[in-house]
Amino acid sequence: MLLAACSEEPTSAPNTPIARPAPTAPASNPQTPVKSGKGFDFYVLSLSWSPSYCEAEGADANRQQCASGRPYAFVVHGLWPQFERGYPADCPVGESDVAPGIVSGMLPLMPSAGLIRHQWRKHGSCAGLSQRDYFDVVRAARARIEIPKEFERLSAYRTIRPDEVEASFLSANDRLKPDGVAVTCDRRYLREVRICFTKGLEFRACPEIDRRHCRLDKAVMPPVRGG
Repeated sequence: MLLAACSEEPTSAPNTPIARPAPTAPASNPQTPVKSGKGFDFYVLSLSWSPSYCEAEGADANRQQCASGRPYAFVVHGLWPQFERGYPADCPVGESDVAPGIVSGMLPLMPSAGLIRHQWRKHGSCAGLSQRDYFDVVRAARARIEIPKEFERLSAYRTIRPDEVEASFLSANDRLKPDGVAVTCDRRYLREVRICFTKGLEFRACPEIDRRHCRLDKAVMPPVRGG
């Protein structure tokens, strides 16, 4: 069964997994320090429009996320270590499961325990950080992003051009540039906003991610559930 925001797997993979390490990452932000990962180049923060996941997956959608009655809008799908081309995945680590205390602490941002565990195994395990430090970076990355007011809650279906969504995020986040963000979709629904960060959580360009933006003229954003 698929789990959580655009399932446990990304709706459209950001790039092709490769196993070998990549060159050193850009410098971190000394004003907002986080533990620096290693063995990759940069991060992608994926914010998933939860109502699209719930509606697209239907009966297969994760119930913790879609049947709880909580009004999820944009939620954290994951924070993915990336190479300039490709990304590492499923790296061998000693901590294969996620500690219950970390899961409960992350649920306000990532609305499914299954998603949290999956993201650690597939992506967090390749960050070169302990489990606790990785999820601290996830939390810090999310805190760097201002969700545009118009997407804090939708009460009705909205059909929208993906570039309008990107423009709203650019307007709400001063230093974010067009080549550092990509809006993704499936054949009908707007699914994610992907934002690229250095290891120090500064915005940065990411051509490979940017090229994989949604090609639809317009995509559907279902209304927020519950509340």
